[in-house]
Amino acid sequence: MSMAVGVVSASEFKRYADPATELDVIRLTNPAFASGLTAPHLRQFTKRSDAMVYWSERDGTRQIYHLDLKSGISKQLTSAAALDVASFALSPDDKYLYYFDGPVLQSVTNGSLKPRDVYKSPGSPVCTGFTVASDGSVLFAEGSRIVRVALQKTGPILEADGAVDLVMARPRHAQLLYRQDGGLWLINTDGTGVKQLTPEKGNTGQALWSPNGRTLLYLHIPDDPKQLITLRENSPDDSTDQLISRTSQFAAFAPNGDASVFAGASRSKASAYIIILLRVTRRELTLCEHRASDPATVSVVFAPDSQSIVFVSDRHGKPALYRVPVEKFVEETADQ
Repeated sequence: MSMAVGVVSASEFKRYADPATELDVIRLTNPAFASGLTAPHLRQFTKRSDAMVYWSERDGTRQIYHLDLKSGISKQLTSAAALDVASFALSPDDKYLYYFDGPVLQSVTNGSLKPRDVYKSPGSPVCTGFTVASDGSVLFAEGSRIVRVALQKTGPILEADGAVDLVMARPRHAQLLYRQDGGLWLINTDGTGVKQLTPEKGNTGQALWSPNGRTLLYLHIPDDPKQLITLRENSPDDSTDQLISRTSQFAAFAPNGDASVFAGASRSKASAYIIILLRVTRRELTLCEHRASDPATVSVVFAPDSQSIVFVSDRHGKPALYRVPVEKFVEETADQ
């Protein structure tokens, strides 16, 4: 177990000109050890976009760090024995960090860094689909049931027929999305109003709520590998589904603050790029190479102000975080 909570690491920033576009790219972490992002739907930037949380093996174990995006200083926040790197997030008010250490849901504040046990899964089941709702409650799946942990009430809100592997709180709505046996379902956070969503027939790839919560954005993957992957959006309120744009074979994507621009990581080995896609014109602009050994491992996120993109790649060694400023191409937005 790591015992270095609160230890500060000096900046590891390294700026370089991208070989393909000559745009500035900043490598945020040292590729001598692995670092990465949490699940893309979870809150990992502070409201002001001046800091973020990420995981790293800097001290030999996987722990969560707070990164000041101005100074480059990283501070270790956890001493977890079995950190789930896809299940940690900041609370909506930036005050708390929630994470799973094995079967135990814990929280810390940036001030005290003393972990507090919030919930322990009975029988040590594998918890999946972690999410934090707008009201600060934490939801996740324990096998076939979805559990809500909140100040007012803690307990299961759904007993599904099969294993649930994705749970995402719907922004600005008391609802959440969950995935069971490949199907997407919407449910109120009190356990009522279960509704199945009807995305385009075929394979549904990564899915994310739009920042305002009105639509579900997702990648549609055709059965024919020669056909282009498309970005679509589904409106649960009126049961409509429409095309946003074809993509350069996106393996992962992220919307900016108002879903007018999308960042994407191409899965094409010949064009292993980070790309931005403009919704209104359906035009793409190449930002930089990601050159990851496996494009499926490239995670990409927009900062809340839409002025930079952070992605993960192992192009220089082990997985590391990279940042691309995009203020020249994308208008600033307010945090949703």
